[in-house]
Amino acid sequence: MCRFLRATATAAPALAGVLVLLLMYHKSAPPLPCYPVPAAHQCDKPASTSPTLGPPRTDTPLLLVWSWPEGRRFHLRDCETLFAVDGCRLSDNRSLYQQAAAVLLYHGAIGADLADLPAAAQRPRSQSWIWFNADPPAATARIAGLEGLFNLTLGYRADADISARPGVTLRRRSDLNFVPPEKTRLLCRIVDGAGGGGGERAAAYQQELARHMAVETFASSSDAVAGENYFRTVGACKFYLSFEASAPGDHITEAFSGPLSAGAVPVVLGPPRRSYERIAPPASFIHVDDFHDAAALARFLLGLDRDRHAYMKFFEWRRVHTIKRHPTADRHKFAHAICQACRHVGLRREYRVVPDLYKWFFGV
Repeated sequence: MCRFLRATATAAPALAGVLVLLLMYHKSAPPLPCYPVPAAHQCDKPASTSPTLGPPRTDTPLLLVWSWPEGRRFHLRDCETLFAVDGCRLSDNRSLYQQAAAVLLYHGAIGADLADLPAAAQRPRSQSWIWFNADPPAATARIAGLEGLFNLTLGYRADADISARPGVTLRRRSDLNFVPPEKTRLLCRIVDGAGGGGGERAAAYQQELARHMAVETFASSSDAVAGENYFRTVGACKFYLSFEASAPGDHITEAFSGPLSAGAVPVVLGPPRRSYERIAPPASFIHVDDFHDAAALARFLLGLDRDRHAYMKFFEWRRVHTIKRHPTADRHKFAHAICQACRHVGLRREYRVVPDLYKWFFGV
């Protein structure tokens, strides 16, 4: 018996060493290769490295889109894929009305008789109604009966509860080698069927400016500015007329942020300079209010066209700032705004009301 114990004691360290070596090999050995297999089978390694989404979450607040703006419906999970918004769920299923933390109502889809509004009598006490209006006051119809219904406002103004305006942000790392796209056009603008946005003042200013320099226009329905062609076409312009409706308020849309992200220098007309400087560096754009008239602006732009060094100063902000490009698919026209509302619903749970919607929006 003693011999057996002495033998065991002698062999134990050796056995322990073998076990340690086996464990070290197991942890350090490379994983088994995943060779191509027949389509009927799957390997443990995913066939594609593109990100995939799991099943929809049910532990997050629900934002109910009552009517899609202009009928532009996008995938209910695009907020997560496009803007990394995952703290809120989107739905357009009206049967979920009483389960919704908030309901998004697009002003342009509300009829004068209010017949399509959700049933106020069945509205949960803690539910918020979000008024979404993408138009400036001059293009917004007053619909009687809406003044005291809403909790939150969503739009392109800085004082909206939820602002849809994309802004410039600081870079994580500086980019000292930014080069704008090759320029083959001087001054451009995209116009819709009615002659473009911005109202009568914008149309008159463009007409006056065109007396002193050429303005190349593209129809908003043109293939030249459809989809990703937008960034190629606008990026090829040295300057872009970013005209907005001017007053009241400070309505700023993708007409400004789009050219800025494409690599053109926006020439802005609309809200005062200080409103633009809230979302972009002062030296990233040109404001028409800084010039006595259109002729003076034209002389300045033509001078920059001849002076590359002076022109490139309008891109120095790119060293420390960046701006994201907006989605260009037609169905995503209002995606950023709706996803911002979803982000807000997921982050903020306080309850508030808009005492008088029209007094805030129209200023009277």
